[in-house]
Amino acid sequence: MKVAFFTEMNFSGKVSREHPNMRTEFAWMTALDADHYGPLAMQIDKRYDLGIVIIPKKNPNLDISKYKRWCDKVAVMQEGPNWYWQDYNLEQQVSYYNALASADIIYVHNESDRKYYKGLINHPDVRIMPSLMIDDAIGKLDTVDRKGVIIGGNFVSWYGGFDSYVIAKELDEVVHAPSMGRRQPLEEQLLNHLPYLEWKGWIHKLNEFKYGVHLMRTHAAGTFALNCSYLGIPCIGYYGLDTQQILHPDTTVELGDLDSAREIAKKIRNDEEFYLYLSNKTKSLYLDHYTEQQFKLKFNI
Repeated sequence: MKVAFFTEMNFSGKVSREHPNMRTEFAWMTALDADHYGPLAMQIDKRYDLGIVIIPKKNPNLDISKYKRWCDKVAVMQEGPNWYWQDYNLEQQVSYYNALASADIIYVHNESDRKYYKGLINHPDVRIMPSLMIDDAIGKLDTVDRKGVIIGGNFVSWYGGFDSYVIAKELDEVVHAPSMGRRQPLEEQLLNHLPYLEWKGWIHKLNEFKYGVHLMRTHAAGTFALNCSYLGIPCIGYYGLDTQQILHPDTTVELGDLDSAREIAKKIRNDEEFYLYLSNKTKSLYLDHYTEQQFKLKFNI
């Protein structure tokens, strides 16, 4: 099967398995041995079984039919949370809706997203594209005495950083957060920030932490929970995100249920046997559900 991805990134070609910034979309391209085309690609001299279009958040006015020139089937891949498009102006909302409706396949991140788009469009073919890690570039991870807690984002509603911080404090460890584009001034008065990191550096740094907390209401690819699982780090998070509820079932709570999240944090902190159980279980679940081999088995057209 020949697959092509079409995105707003300004490069054309394949992604190396050793790419140091192996983000989710790069991992998909790598696993599928797909070609990538950016917006400036004017000449495409190949024919593909499937073209996957990731509609840019800031430019949703795409004519999906044009990709039929090169692809037998054209799919649209969800970008961001399923409600994001409703912040467009009305013309853009209609354009985005029509793009989804005209696609042969709609790929989404989570089961909750599948139900949303299927109902929204009444589309006959809505499928989950599981998040994925290609770990070739990571190299050898150091054996470390893990300590501290890492939350998944900054102090804005998009990430729910303050909620995560409050629950993280229950673990009685130093709290850290990544530096994201929405980082708020003065956050460093409450926690320690990691520097901006490419994906490879992020995995190596994440490997140093004992706990993860990511109470983020904005559900999309779920890479934080996925990365924690790969490393065997228990992560507290919300239902509705496949990587969280599949890989961390014992530390997943209903949306907004900080009371239960706090009780889980207390139990992890006070019961080392429970912590080890969670760590081993999430690593096992990762192998069962989210390896590259599992991704390829689930992917079809």
